[in-house]
Amino acid sequence: MRRLYWLADFLFWLMYSVIGYRKKMVMSNLAASFPEKTTAEIQQIARDFYRQLADVIVEIIKLPGFSAAEIQERVQIENIELLQHYQTQNQPILAFGAHYANWEWVSSGLTRRGVPAEAVYKPLTDQLSEKLMQHIRTAHGPGIVPMQRVARELLARRKEFRVVGMVADQSPHDPQFAYWLPFLGQRTSFFPGLEKLAVSMQMPVVYAEVIRQKRGHYVARFSLIAEPPYANIAPESITTACKDKLEQIIRQKPADWLWSHDRWKWNRL
Repeated sequence: MRRLYWLADFLFWLMYSVIGYRKKMVMSNLAASFPEKTTAEIQQIARDFYRQLADVIVEIIKLPGFSAAEIQERVQIENIELLQHYQTQNQPILAFGAHYANWEWVSSGLTRRGVPAEAVYKPLTDQLSEKLMQHIRTAHGPGIVPMQRVARELLARRKEFRVVGMVADQSPHDPQFAYWLPFLGQRTSFFPGLEKLAVSMQMPVVYAEVIRQKRGHYVARFSLIAEPPYANIAPESITTACKDKLEQIIRQKPADWLWSHDRWKWNRL
């Protein structure tokens, strides 16, 4: 890992100082989200973001090379009893998360502790990259489910316990049917399908918070958002609760979120 972090230091310098990878977007997103901060503060958050992004890139590449013991050491699970409670009932769980800290290690941290986990993902168009990411994500036992098949998979295996992880901070493809909610001081679109899946499948929803302790060491903290029955649940309430949780986390440590994502693209149309 020490040698890989030398590479990460080089990647940080390359992305931030040479290429300026999506730098205009990062600075724009930060300025709009934190209007109370000075230019110097925004620039420091941006630098810290690129540094942690470089770390995450090399950490993801390294994941298949870890032993089971190393995964358990590097990914601590907080409140695992919440997940094990549903495991005894054979009740699958939806875990909402975000592109925050190292989100890719969490499912491996669960499976190496006997908690079955699957990650919902968007397949890559490049076949070589797709095969590489499949290898990385499944190396320690987690399953992967393409986004377009998630509803079918949940229905077919609705009595099989597993933690089904979904990143819920991406911009939806069709803003016409999105949930529009205030987020980081901006009108923001969110996927409606994640909440609708939870309600239609009567699945508990937990939030998976990832906390960076130091380079290569994380804590995944699980907290309950909602659980069935959902007979009288208000529309958008699950999404709102997850959105509020994420905003609280970002405000505490903003550099660990993926600011290079074009999160507010629909606002500009």
